[in-house]
Amino acid sequence: MKITANTAGTASRSKSRRSSLWKAVGSRYDLYLMLLVPIVWYLVFHYGPLYGLQIAFKNFNPAKGIAASKWVGLDHFERFVESYYFWRLLWNTVSINLFSLLIAFPVPILLALLINEIRSKAFSKLVQNVTYIPHFISVVVMVGMLMLFLSPRGGPVNAILQAFGSEPIRFLDSARWFKTIFIGSNIWQNMGWQSIIYIAALSGVNPQLYEAAKMDGASRLQRIWHVSIPGILPVIVILLILDVGHFMNVGFEKILLMQNNLNLESSDVISTFVYTTGILKGEYSYTAAIGLFNSLVNLALLVLVNRFARKKAETSLW
Repeated sequence: MKITANTAGTASRSKSRRSSLWKAVGSRYDLYLMLLVPIVWYLVFHYGPLYGLQIAFKNFNPAKGIAASKWVGLDHFERFVESYYFWRLLWNTVSINLFSLLIAFPVPILLALLINEIRSKAFSKLVQNVTYIPHFISVVVMVGMLMLFLSPRGGPVNAILQAFGSEPIRFLDSARWFKTIFIGSNIWQNMGWQSIIYIAALSGVNPQLYEAAKMDGASRLQRIWHVSIPGILPVIVILLILDVGHFMNVGFEKILLMQNNLNLESSDVISTFVYTTGILKGEYSYTAAIGLFNSLVNLALLVLVNRFARKKAETSLW
């Protein structure tokens, strides 16, 4: 009888919660209706295309359609892993993202800490505006600027090198310089925009903590290390997890615009290979398998880093 009473009580509470939930939805139905647009957008453009992933396991024939195409299993994955260019594509993709994570990720944090420490509000706003502006430059314009600045014929960078007695360097035609230019220009273009969220997080740090640290004799660097950074650490961890979640995705458009036959050894990454082989050459099944491989690596890294962050930093996405 006791078990029956407990079960009945649980069912009653569950029914009451459902009833209150529907009442809340009914009272704010206009706000919930606004959610229909993004929900439908995600269903149509993100989840709907997942049906086409099966072509990664088939020899897709447009005339036959997806369902009637021949099933080949893991043949396309084996072909990619056993190809001579597999390790080059993997190394270029991983190295660009790894160096970006190690070098570019801390820069917006340092910029936000610097802006937070500027006492003059006018100068602080000036620094923010100057660092934000490059974010709004389009990728095509950015690559055009790089071609002009780094040109061996009249480019200001080579003009400075020649003034010091050095020979002009063909930066964009060199595989050795490609990753440096790509990552460096990304830092310059995005550091101001990416620092916004850190500046917002710093504004939420309790000012009394700074006053207490100052009264204890802490220097400015010590206040940054012991107050500012711990205050924004959860935000740093979340953004790091999100960055790792698309670790294998590189700036496809920019790399494609900067790519040429002379720097292909360093610039050929998985995303550009998928474009040139799948779109231009029509090998849809093969490149769908490569894209799925890329996404699965991203998913595995996201889950692992999220679990590690939850255990060590007690902050995670889920």
